[in-house]
Amino acid sequence: MPNRNYKAELVGVFGYPVAENPTVVMMEAAFHALGLNWRYLTIEVKPDNLADAIRGLVAFGMRGINLTIPHKIEVMKYLDEIADDARLIGAVNTVVAEHGRLRGENTDGKGFLRSLKEQGGMPISGSKVFLLGAGGAARSIAVELALAGAGHIVVANRTKTRGEDLVKTLNESTQCRADFLLWDRQLSIPEDTDILVNATSIGLFPDTDALPAIEYRTIRPDLVVCDVIPNPPRTAFLKKAEARGARTIDGLGMLVNQGVIGFKLWTGLEAPREVMMEALSKEFAG
Repeated sequence: MPNRNYKAELVGVFGYPVAENPTVVMMEAAFHALGLNWRYLTIEVKPDNLADAIRGLVAFGMRGINLTIPHKIEVMKYLDEIADDARLIGAVNTVVAEHGRLRGENTDGKGFLRSLKEQGGMPISGSKVFLLGAGGAARSIAVELALAGAGHIVVANRTKTRGEDLVKTLNESTQCRADFLLWDRQLSIPEDTDILVNATSIGLFPDTDALPAIEYRTIRPDLVVCDVIPNPPRTAFLKKAEARGARTIDGLGMLVNQGVIGFKLWTGLEAPREVMMEALSKEFAG
């Protein structure tokens, strides 16, 4: 009988709640496409059990894990090493297990940046960004844009403390100039804006008709308008921007690119991006 290896390499996601997280769909499709005996596990971990879950990850010899709400910040205390940009963002969404050590990364902003470079058609260096939101996605996007050379980022947020904290991080730790704008009204998009980003959950399924409170008549045809929401990919926000002639980038590409980056971090192999995109597109269409 020839030598056989029945051991699967394990990765996955810890979250609470986590049942609706679709990452397994694209990751399992990628493993299958490359003939890898890897499995992606969607695991519900309550906040009080995170330390035990991380110990379990190590005990099971897992190759890594994704973190989603509410674990992205808390997990940092259990890691041996944290990437510089993830430390600046203040959150980790991907853990890589290597040689008994756990390294924290954040692929949220990197996935966005890759989509922007692929589809934006304009240089990021020196660009002026108007960012809606200051939560986890917004922080990672803002930090990665700043590190990539963005010249000026305006952060609009309904909560003053969170918005000002993000602006302070950008101004103190990057070369990018940042300003805070309290989002307490319909906001006009400044004329010198190059990139407009909705980094909130407004418009996410099932509330697909919801729109961020901005003056849509101030969106110009030369703007690049981005939404982080993957479901539905073509949000009401992006439809409004398209009607104004703007170039748009949806959140589905960002989500897939995060997976592509995580796949490479875990396996060391280039991910089959189109396979992953097709798998997720079919899932959301269904």
